[in-house]
Amino acid sequence: MSLSAMQRDFRGWLIDAPVSMAEWVDADARAGLAVYHNAYRVQLVDCLRDTFEKTLLWLGNDEFIDAARAHIESTPPHGWTLGVYGDGFAHTLAELYPNDPEVAELAWLDCALSRAFEGPDAAPVSPERLVAVDWDNAGLLFTPTMQIAVARTNAGAIWSALSAQDDPPMAAILPEPGAMLVWRQDFTPCFRTVQAIETFALEHIVAGATFGALCLALIERCGEEIGVVEAGALLGQWIGDGLITAISLYGQQPTAQR
Repeated sequence: MSLSAMQRDFRGWLIDAPVSMAEWVDADARAGLAVYHNAYRVQLVDCLRDTFEKTLLWLGNDEFIDAARAHIESTPPHGWTLGVYGDGFAHTLAELYPNDPEVAELAWLDCALSRAFEGPDAAPVSPERLVAVDWDNAGLLFTPTMQIAVARTNAGAIWSALSAQDDPPMAAILPEPGAMLVWRQDFTPCFRTVQAIETFALEHIVAGATFGALCLALIERCGEEIGVVEAGALLGQWIGDGLITAISLYGQQPTAQR
């Protein structure tokens, strides 16, 4: 048997695929392999426990372990570190709990906060850098730890209550879909639930729109008076949150904070 075939069969055996062990393992070694077979699952379940602490609290231990095992059977590790193993767990939970969308959103938030903590450093722009900016032509670069995902439920409120060891609210669908925004400020992972208007604005900036172009888009969406106010308020929020790490003029490379 070739090495690649042995590796393929070994992986299949780990996830309980119908593989014959007799071809490459003698009887004396099978007891040790049984220990390895169990340890493989235990390690991956523990990895998911560490990353998805609030999801575990929400589901309860038994349901979480069942979901973790389902994920393990369908999703082998794909990275050089177990730290990235949970990246697809929210998708697994969305399939397992189609009528409870807060579960997958809670898992996404757990994972995003973990990734933000591990993400690269990027200093926010200084107040001095903002004074002379030509905002009509300014492009904004957000911190590399920023992540955003659609929020249909109050998963953010559930996460906050669980983190504070308070009784969480009942799961509920939001009156209007928004988004959960995650980033790291200094050494602290942060998140907040944002409304549709801010989601709209963030998507424009991420897509490459200048701040001036965003203002025009908000005026078209909300009317001139409200659009201008919204643009200013959002810019102030992003600066206060430390989300903006570089500013460029249209057609130039961004100038990062030094």
